[in-house]
Amino acid sequence: MPTVGLGLWKISNETVASQIYQAIKVGYRLFDGACDYGNEVEAGQGIRRAIDEGLVKRSDLFITSKLWSTYHAREHVKPALQRTLSDMGLDYLDLYIVHFPFALKYVPFDLKYPPQTDDGHGNQNTRANVPFQETWEAMEAVYNEGLVKNIGISNIGGAMLYDLLSYAKVKPAVLQIELHPYLVRNQLVALAHSEGIAITAYSSFGDASYQELGFKADSPSFKPLLKHDVIAEIAKAHEKSPAQVLLRWAVERGCAVIPKSSNVDRLRQNLDIFGFSLSDDEVVRINDLDKNFILNDPAKWINISIWAN
Repeated sequence: MPTVGLGLWKISNETVASQIYQAIKVGYRLFDGACDYGNEVEAGQGIRRAIDEGLVKRSDLFITSKLWSTYHAREHVKPALQRTLSDMGLDYLDLYIVHFPFALKYVPFDLKYPPQTDDGHGNQNTRANVPFQETWEAMEAVYNEGLVKNIGISNIGGAMLYDLLSYAKVKPAVLQIELHPYLVRNQLVALAHSEGIAITAYSSFGDASYQELGFKADSPSFKPLLKHDVIAEIAKAHEKSPAQVLLRWAVERGCAVIPKSSNVDRLRQNLDIFGFSLSDDEVVRINDLDKNFILNDPAKWINISIWAN
């Protein structure tokens, strides 16, 4: 799996094909999508254009998608994957991830797709009692069929990871988690790596991805991560952007990163993070920003408290 990819969350249907095409032209090979993002048809068009024009072969690319929570039941996992493959015009995925560790009640494709948090009738969906083991066994089945090269999980903590490893016949290849200096997660990163599980960090720029969703800080003293004095000072010392410092911090921890940008120059900048290193002191200063601050909390958007304590 490449170390730097393009995340497709919140990229509009109108622009995602061209953004993927431009990203491939500047060197991106990892693309991180999901059924829930609602742009897989157009994402596939961008991939196909680059392949048809000879910029890349399919084998050069690493394409990730995710199983949405309405399709956790054993009988729904393969049809959900097949819908993704059909929408994207692909024969296989390089990585298929269980997006969240909870199930929602099933919504048929013809009622609403993707359903997101809707129950198909304009109401908020509710939890379904599908054991995660059932979902994982169905994920293993599509892996064994060769429809996906790797399977993984997202948005889970250490306790659930230990439980999954107790019954998994196919170990998750990747754990995708929110990870940034306000949410350092040293123990979870160390646990995954100790089990040979790669980590993909999302929301590397912290609150930046959530501003357009109406994010409001709980405290007036909250500083946007990209504008934090510590990050700005380190960026200046290396003659890099704050975004490059944040990505470099994650990569030096052994994580892949999937930042989003519609600007070609910033796409190039986000790839250009391998010509410098952070000092031990700089890493400590960044780590000290940790607030255990989770931005992507389902309790806020569907009232399911996976991070309850």
